[in-house]
Amino acid sequence: YIVCTCGPKVNILQINTGKILHSIEQVSTEVVSAVSLQMLVTASRALLLKQWDWKQEKCTRLWRAIHNVPVASMTFDCTSTLLATGGCDGSIKLWDVVKQYCTHNLRRSSGVVHLVEFHPDISRLQLFSSSVDCGIRIWDLRTSKCICVLESHYSAATALAFSPDGQTLISSGRDKICSVWDLEKKAVKRTVPVYEAVEGVVLLPGTSDFSQMGVKGEGLHFVTAGSKGVLRVWDSSSARCVFTRMLPDAPALKTGGRFRPAQLATVTAEHNLLIYQMPALTVQQQFVGYNDDILDVKFLGKDDTHIVVATNSSQLKVFELATNSCQILYGHTDTVLSIDVFRKGSMFASCAKDNSLRLWKMDLKSGHVHCVAQGSRHSNAVGSVACSRLKKAFLVSGSQDCTIKVWDLPNPLPDVGCEPVLMTARLPRKCYKNDVNSMTIFPNDKLLASGSQDRSAKLWSLADMSLLGVFRGHSRGVWCVQFSPVDQVLAKASADGSIKIWIIQDFSCLKVSYTYMFKELFSKKTFLFIGYGCCVFFPRCLYMLYSFSALVCLYFSLSFSSCKDVTEVELAEEQAKQEDQVLKQQELSDLLHEKKYVKALGVAISLNQPHTALRVIREIRQQEDGIQELEKTLLKLRQDQKESLLRYCVVWNTNSRSCLDAQAVLQVLLTHLSPEEILQYQATRTHLEALIPYTERHMQRIGRLLQASMFLDYMWQKMRITGGIDR
Repeated sequence: YIVCTCGPKVNILQINTGKILHSIEQVSTEVVSAVSLQMLVTASRALLLKQWDWKQEKCTRLWRAIHNVPVASMTFDCTSTLLATGGCDGSIKLWDVVKQYCTHNLRRSSGVVHLVEFHPDISRLQLFSSSVDCGIRIWDLRTSKCICVLESHYSAATALAFSPDGQTLISSGRDKICSVWDLEKKAVKRTVPVYEAVEGVVLLPGTSDFSQMGVKGEGLHFVTAGSKGVLRVWDSSSARCVFTRMLPDAPALKTGGRFRPAQLATVTAEHNLLIYQMPALTVQQQFVGYNDDILDVKFLGKDDTHIVVATNSSQLKVFELATNSCQILYGHTDTVLSIDVFRKGSMFASCAKDNSLRLWKMDLKSGHVHCVAQGSRHSNAVGSVACSRLKKAFLVSGSQDCTIKVWDLPNPLPDVGCEPVLMTARLPRKCYKNDVNSMTIFPNDKLLASGSQDRSAKLWSLADMSLLGVFRGHSRGVWCVQFSPVDQVLAKASADGSIKIWIIQDFSCLKVSYTYMFKELFSKKTFLFIGYGCCVFFPRCLYMLYSFSALVCLYFSLSFSSCKDVTEVELAEEQAKQEDQVLKQQELSDLLHEKKYVKALGVAISLNQPHTALRVIREIRQQEDGIQELEKTLLKLRQDQKESLLRYCVVWNTNSRSCLDAQAVLQVLLTHLSPEEILQYQATRTHLEALIPYTERHMQRIGRLLQASMFLDYMWQKMRITGGIDR
């Protein structure tokens, strides 16, 4: 498994299947996690530590972190009984997670403690920490004192790795060096210049054979990962790089990974997880953490076993549907705009803003994809590409330079490992005065349809690229054109919100449908249009929808009769909702004016507006008998409305301006409702856990104010007495 943070969540990813088995969500954001084989501990901005049974997705324990500011780093010792937390205030706390108490409070670090590590020999009872002062502190846990500060780096240390015997430490930093330390003498044995900002360092175990990675001696060897996207193997005794592994155009490695006897894991700056197989250090699996906008997607493979995705990036991503493993394809130097697949599904073409197009081939046995050919004769971004349908003979590209070009495929295609061959264009033709947005080839490879930003679509003969006719009628650019696989009709989608179906024999419009659309594809018997997305159909009516923010797979059984234009119905429903909102807002103002607080609070809750509900609560509390009025109002609410108020109180209680209102509501609910009734509410335990730390903080603040006010009263009394004696 891989445990990784994702915003306010912690995801547990199964490596074999690529699926997220569990997802643990925090109330607060910025999760920091520490993991052992038995448990998972998370820390959040709410200054709470939570211990989880991650297999059950259940919080087994919650306690305050004692830090005055959020926790920045955490780690377990090798026995999984001690937990160290480093805070943004420069303090380090140690926790006995078995007996559940804080054992140490270490203070001498300056700034954020962003790295804490226990010495692997637990009998030494030593903790290593790093903060923004660039030093590495060694703490003796028997005396709770810092016994040494290792100073070598000119930037904060990013990772620490210990030798198996515990006598040597290797540290890395963004100052482009790694330091090899003798922990007995507390001195640097060797400084290794790495020439890149290093984010992670991992030691190779001496018990395995790593001769394929250039490891020949018996000394310590370690792997570094850094800003250049390169994995390097270093000999610590000679400070020499013995092996290098780099992906073409690879992004910076944001975090050096964790090592298992047969695997090495790294994380890139683009949120991708890469699993390397040892000892050859070859990429075994890739998991994509962030896709950005999805621009195009196609099925790939003999039985649609893969999908190829063009995102808002220069890389293409090929996902294996069974395992979610991803192969990232490098080659283009700017955003890929369109892709198309040949009929048998083992080859596809892509085009991009770098004025080029590329031809890719998949090995059906291994699933590996490599580039076999490329073309670069356009003078502007290539926005559309279409592949021949009957056999792998040619492809067509359309560009923002207003031209369409036909490219013959090279024969034979180069083998794996060979350089891509250059394709030559034939029949280049300037076809429009504006950008070419989309193209499609008729199933018999004789006709080509193209759509342009000039609001028209054109039909061409592929034999000589002669113009057969023009389809007009849109008030904005045509973004997508598609032939039916069974009928002699063409569908066009435009930015004006309309879809038109045309008969290609006489260029007459068969049907007009108004919806908002980016792409449309036909199935074998029918087609379906999805707003701002794409539907890919194949046998048994299985299709996939992708949006521009994420890749989402949906499976539906549908028939042609169920496909209808529902835009007008949706617009009417949306308008009705907006009118209802306006009416409720007006009703709320009237109810407050008439002091009908029960109904006013009910309307605010129905609108799901915590701020409006807070306004009603404040109106009630400002009355002469505010406490009694609030009590009377809240007790008349339904159970679901009380649940919503409890949820709102969690938010109100985090702000000193609204905490008194939250506490007033809580006092009524806790006074008049039994614990059994409150526990029946949804997520009650979570809400109460979130309320406790802020309530304690408010109590401490009020206590300090009370002491200050009593001190003023004391000083005033003393001043009066002194003044009376002087007279």
